[in-house]
Parts: sequence; structure tokens; C-alpha cells
Amino acid sequence: MEAKAVAKFQRVSPRKTRLVARNVVGMHVEAALNVLKFTPNKPAGILLNLVRSAYANATFQSEGVELDEDALRIKEIIVNDGPSWKRFMPRAQGRATKIHKRTSHITVILAEEGQD
Repeated sequence: MEAKAVAKFQRVSPRKTRLVARNVVGMHVEAALNVLKFTPNKPAGILLNLVRSAYANATFQSEGVELDEDALRIKEIIVNDGPSWKRFMPRAQGRATKIHKRTSHITVILAEEGQD
């Protein structure tokens, strides 16, 4: 059984999010939650809530079906680019430079250990 959670339009850079996500892919859910809780980056907080949501989705979907909660692992974390906010910053001599404030679409997929 697989469960997933999706967060779209998150105001965090996809590149920074992928760096944090790479640390927890393949871990058990409880271990991943502990790692994310003590990681001092902004994407870690977003991923923490998303893993919790996917875990809640897994327990809700499994009503009536035997679910080994200790065997749940993070199968995959997909981080895609969302739309960029385009802003301008004033510079010297009346010029302006572009600033791209990037957003992310993040998907967390959990699976039981035997189903990879």
C-alpha cells in the first residue's frame, strides 16, 4: 500500500528543498520525522508537516486493512518547480535588477517495506 501527500506553491526554493529531501528518502517514518525535526532549514519544516500528513493518510486509508506502521518508509520525495514570483530591486544609477522568488511543488510517497 502507498500513501502520498502533496504541497503546492510552497515559498521555498526547489534546490534547497531537494538537499533536505535527499537526507530522508528511504528512512522509516519515525526516523525521518526525528531528522527533519532537528534540521535547521526552512524546507525541513515544510517536509516535516508533509511527512506527517502522508503518515496520517496512510493510517486513514488502511482502515479495515492490516497496516504495519513500523514498516512504513519514505519511498520517494518529488520536488518540482512551481511558478516564480518576479520582483525588481533598485540598483545604482536608476537601474533595476530582476529577482526570482522561487516556489516548489512537493510530493511525499510512503510505502510499506515489502512493496518497493
